[in-house]
Amino acid sequence: MRGPLQEPGEKEGQEEGAAAASGCPAGVREAKKGLDADSDSDQETEGARKPGELGKDTLYLRSCRAYSVVPASCFLRQGSAPELSLRHRGLGPQGARALAHALNSNPCIKRLDLRDNGLCGAGAEALAGALSRSCSICDVDLSENRLGAEGAQAICAALAVSPAVQRLQLAGNGLEEQAAQCLAELLLAHTGLKSLDLSYNQLNDQAGETLGPALAENTGLMELNVSWNHLRGLGAIAIARGLEANIFLRVLDISYNGCGDSGASAVGEALKTNNVLEELYMSNNRISAAGALSLGLGLRVNQTLRILAVSRNPMRSEGCSGVLKSVQANPQSALELLDFSDIQVNREFDDLASSVKVILPGLCIKMAARRVEYKKELLAIFTPSE
Repeated sequence: MRGPLQEPGEKEGQEEGAAAASGCPAGVREAKKGLDADSDSDQETEGARKPGELGKDTLYLRSCRAYSVVPASCFLRQGSAPELSLRHRGLGPQGARALAHALNSNPCIKRLDLRDNGLCGAGAEALAGALSRSCSICDVDLSENRLGAEGAQAICAALAVSPAVQRLQLAGNGLEEQAAQCLAELLLAHTGLKSLDLSYNQLNDQAGETLGPALAENTGLMELNVSWNHLRGLGAIAIARGLEANIFLRVLDISYNGCGDSGASAVGEALKTNNVLEELYMSNNRISAAGALSLGLGLRVNQTLRILAVSRNPMRSEGCSGVLKSVQANPQSALELLDFSDIQVNREFDDLASSVKVILPGLCIKMAARRVEYKKELLAIFTPSE
């Protein structure tokens, strides 16, 4: 194993001199040697680099040697581009450590995409130091990296002292209730965070009860995605109460959680007083007709919601009609899209939808396709001619 990283010295100067004599920078030549062994066989760009880029590349290559990892060619090709995308590269914790050393030497990076790299908690801790010192990175995607509570805590602690990051994606990281506390602290401390994606995790009711009060106190978040979690009744109610007090959130996605009628009722109550939310996604949440009617009570007075998606809920025509009647009864409604996809409705609902369209011509109502009518059309098309 190699020792700690050395400061640039005489050896680096000799390497650069040799590179100049051969017409190819030393950083590029060394990167090509490592990349020849890389299974994805990425090709390095050729030609001279601008001043400053060599220092960045040299630091990264030396870090890779120190941690015994293959350099990522995308980083070497990145140059002054504002986005660094290293998705599906299998960096692992060691690759994250090597990358972290070089990130601070490139102030051009604004968006860092490291989705699906097996970073785990150790890799997140390595990147946390770089993120806490960066003044340029404002968009970070660490989804599908098995960060767990340890990794989430490291990232949240780093961002709490780094106001630059405005968008954070932590989807699919196995986050459970243990991670909820640090996420709540981030919502309270980081007023510059505008978008947070926590979808495809295992956040349960206890996590929802921790995040809900933090959402109520947050002053800055505009988009929150907690879809595909385990926020049932109590967790969904806590999030809804946070929504009720929040005055910044514009988009909330709580789809695929099974929040049930109690959660739908709590959201309906929130819509009565919330005057900022514009998009609400509640698809596949086990909402029956009763829950839909409770949700509709908020739609009778709400004046800001533009998009409401309640598709794939067992609310039947009765529930869909109740929601639509609430919209019809609200002359100040701002709704532009009502999504009832994959819910079977009857002729009465169709008639109601037609009448509402007369009052609100700008409203789009999505419904389930009529399979019977579709089959009739196919029969008409493929009937052999006489």
